[in-house]
Amino acid sequence: MAGYSMNKKELQDRLRRIEGQVRGIQRMVEQDQYCIDILTQVNSAVAALRAVGLGLLDDHVRHCVRESIEQGNADEKVEELLAAVARFSGR
Repeated sequence: MAGYSMNKKELQDRLRRIEGQVRGIQRMVEQDQYCIDILTQVNSAVAALRAVGLGLLDDHVRHCVRESIEQGNADEKVEELLAAVARFSGR
């Protein structure tokens, strides 16, 4: 069971809103909107995706990593978590 299973509908709703934001950015480009306005919207979409990612990391720690620790299999999940955090932070 995935760590985000309890929040799956909320997660899907947030991703759909982000998808709508990206479509809006596409329309802005098609309509030759001002660059700064487009950049503002890109920044908003990136921030929304980052929030989703942080939520997924939180759920992963609270569910998947905790479960592995309780079962005595922590090392592999901790290494996996560290790699995910490094990727997420752009390292």
